[in-house]
Amino acid sequence: MRLIISFAALFFSAVLLQLSSGGVGPLDALSGSVLGYSTQEIGMLGSAHFLGFFIGCWWAPRLMGSVGHSRAFAAFTATGAIGLLAHMLVVNPYAWAVMRIASGLCVAGCYTVIEAWLQAKVTNETRGRAMGTYRVIDMSGSLVAQLMIGVLSPASYVSYNILAIFCCAALLPLTLTKVPQPDTPSAPRLRPKLAFQRSPLAAAGVVVAALSSASFRMVGPLYGQEVGLNAGQIGYFLAAFVLGGAVAQYPVGWLADKYDRRWVLIWLSVAAIASCAVTAFATGLGTSGIMMTAFFFGLTSFPIYSVAAAHAHDFASDSERVELSAALMFYFALGAIAAPYAASVLINSFGPPALFIMIASGHAILVLYGLTRMRARPTPDTRTRYIYAPRTSFLVGRLTKLIRKPHDD
Repeated sequence: MRLIISFAALFFSAVLLQLSSGGVGPLDALSGSVLGYSTQEIGMLGSAHFLGFFIGCWWAPRLMGSVGHSRAFAAFTATGAIGLLAHMLVVNPYAWAVMRIASGLCVAGCYTVIEAWLQAKVTNETRGRAMGTYRVIDMSGSLVAQLMIGVLSPASYVSYNILAIFCCAALLPLTLTKVPQPDTPSAPRLRPKLAFQRSPLAAAGVVVAALSSASFRMVGPLYGQEVGLNAGQIGYFLAAFVLGGAVAQYPVGWLADKYDRRWVLIWLSVAAIASCAVTAFATGLGTSGIMMTAFFFGLTSFPIYSVAAAHAHDFASDSERVELSAALMFYFALGAIAAPYAASVLINSFGPPALFIMIASGHAILVLYGLTRMRARPTPDTRTRYIYAPRTSFLVGRLTKLIRKPHDD
């Protein structure tokens, strides 16, 4: 409780930010459908969000160094609020894409500030509890944000104003806190080749993780509409995916610490392929069946990023961890930028099942590549502990400070 109280401002800001940013994706998809945007244009909005996210990850540490944590946070929240409020002022898909770049910039920038502040304030004794609390808050906020789509009317001034209010409210706890600002962390160098040098399989794994989560969360509402779900049911459909990912963290973490992580990645992808096949080809599932397939899909696909990141860190030195985290985030961002638009094109050409056929194809490639990499080198004698790695900023590697443990099969 003392830990929660000491970081209350940071955690409260994170919750409010998650409610704002997590709700805009599905709301844009349903609003675009109501306004007559094409499927490709709606997919473009999701891709634009992740483009802004990547720009924000890279720019945020530099802005913090220039103006400080609080002012940088204020600038990023203002950018996000402007992007939300402008939606119903300019009803055009390409203008909305620019607004979604602003939203992505806001998310990445604000999370970078929050995680830099956390990293500076935690100690070795409180690090585990702080990360556990942060993980619960991040997941809970994301879960509630998906459910909000059931009460937010598409293409409505009020709906976007509500999300903008959450975004602006996220500014208050952090900027009014009396806790002194920490020193500004140095911005990590971006070395994409580092991820491939340490683990080509991990780099491929984070791309497939992006393919799964970005396409599902940004284009999933269109799939829900096509199979007959109403707005409230679409919210439960997206929330089931997040809930499945949250439930999976502990059992998958235990498996990843006990067994070869390449096998864990391979079997997670095999299970994700099975989930995609059931969702794409099974008929007559009903609403409950669709929710169960979304839950199982989150259960099998959501942890892949964390397993891949842990596998990459097994081959890295302590001095490389922050830059390796940045390199993995770079590959995740590339996959997340491409996935929503590609999924929307396929849905428009081949129907709703094409979303899950595309995702299953990515996982099939990962399975084959994983089997190939099994022959390349053995499992290291010591490994880092598995942790849930939030895909929020380049600084997560510095915040977690992964600990090596003996390998015990």
